[in-house]
Amino acid sequence: MVLAYKDLRDWIAALERAGELKRVRTEADPILEVTEIADRVSKSRNPTPGGPALLFEKLHGHPGSKLLINQFGSERRMRMALGVDSLDEIAGRIRELLNMKSPEGFLEKLKMLPMLADMGKFFPKTVPTGACKEVIKKDKFSLLDFPILKCWPQDGGRFITLPCVVTRDPRTGKRNVGMYRMQVYDERTTGMHWQRQKVAAEHYRERLRMGAAAGTAAADRGSAVDIMARTSGGSRLANGERPSGKMDVAVAIGTDPALTFSAIVPAPPEVEEFIIAGFLRQQPVELVKCETVDLEVPANAEIVLEGYVQLDELRPEGPFGDHTGFYTLEDDYPVFHVTCITHRRDPIYATTIVGKPPMEDGWMGKAVERIFLPLMKLTLPEIVDVNLPVEGVFHNLMIVSIRKSYPGQARKVMHGIWSLGQAMFTKCIVVVDEDVNVHDIGDVVLKALNNIDPERDIQFTFGPIDSLDHASRLPNYGSKMGIDATRKWSTEGFSRPWPDEIVMDPAIKAIIDKKWKTLGID
Repeated sequence: MVLAYKDLRDWIAALERAGELKRVRTEADPILEVTEIADRVSKSRNPTPGGPALLFEKLHGHPGSKLLINQFGSERRMRMALGVDSLDEIAGRIRELLNMKSPEGFLEKLKMLPMLADMGKFFPKTVPTGACKEVIKKDKFSLLDFPILKCWPQDGGRFITLPCVVTRDPRTGKRNVGMYRMQVYDERTTGMHWQRQKVAAEHYRERLRMGAAAGTAAADRGSAVDIMARTSGGSRLANGERPSGKMDVAVAIGTDPALTFSAIVPAPPEVEEFIIAGFLRQQPVELVKCETVDLEVPANAEIVLEGYVQLDELRPEGPFGDHTGFYTLEDDYPVFHVTCITHRRDPIYATTIVGKPPMEDGWMGKAVERIFLPLMKLTLPEIVDVNLPVEGVFHNLMIVSIRKSYPGQARKVMHGIWSLGQAMFTKCIVVVDEDVNVHDIGDVVLKALNNIDPERDIQFTFGPIDSLDHASRLPNYGSKMGIDATRKWSTEGFSRPWPDEIVMDPAIKAIIDKKWKTLGID
């Protein structure tokens, strides 16, 4: 497969050649109608689950505009987007990197030179200019010129849903690319929905801390750290004053698929998403300097929004029909002020919708699951496989199979998962033995429900909960459940004999395999 698509247009052409794209030439309104069409397509199973990518070419109120949606909405398109025949290929490349050992001796060092050279090409490079600057608007611009969707009836307004939001750590200078929905308030301002666990939110908090430390020597450092106790809010310093200053932000819309995907990857904050995209593409991402802020953006993006977040400003954001299948309720979040828009001539607006699964984001989540399994195994080597069912919306349920070698290991794995980055939000974890296929829900249900004594094997704990969880007793804090569905050992206090699973004799199965066609049953 092609490993790197130059830009979104190159990707669209590849989708069309592969029969994975449908052009929609009937007029559709970005207000609700595009969502209804895309939702029906993403939930279809004919001819394959997920339906085709859709390129809308006639949008009500936006003559001449084009809109791409459902670009990642099938297993095949996710593989195409990342340039592989199987997502396990990328997992294999990650394992190779993790298994690299320090070379011993001159010859081993020589052998590693080609691999080190390959790693070097993952790093982004800054170029003088790019297609994203074909049109530059520093005045007389409006966000409403783009066909931004209102997705669901009770949404608070139009939302930009597939942005690559670029921020910079004020301490280290490292860039981050995240994906946070942006409610459009008017022609030049949006909400910035970075939840408390997101890297950009930490950049924002750090700017607040720096403002608190610089603003008054009397400010208590511990209170300053809690300035943003809620995901979005808390905009007063320890002495009651408001923080001042701005934080530069840039937003790229319509990037090549590997970069767009990298923006949702739960990578360590020390690793720039531009490097992850380079690793996935096997080619560096080209960047250009912004016009009005001190940041770099993808040179071949369709649209770039430049601006800032004012540290002393919050505004209600939402409601928003979310990937849980329910509306996320209104809350206060920072406000993004646009100072400049650059874009390609006749830009293609890339977007997505979320709601009741299955939808496009489900395929993206499954790709994250497969690609980052090796990283989970690095910390928890007993893990054999994991499954985050789409219906569990990725933070409600994780099924894990382990190679059990000592008593209590299933509980150790539960707590290990709850300590891993965004996996800490997993509400329910089910741990099964290595011979259980975690992707066969029927097999999991059969084995798990047969193997547990509920009082003995179900464990409850408290901790951070996803901001979108509407059932937790407090915002961002609630209970979690772990289920040890492994076979119990005598060393775990189980003294009864454990029965064998019913399995037919392999010799009999072979005999019937040979007879099957003659039976006239099929």
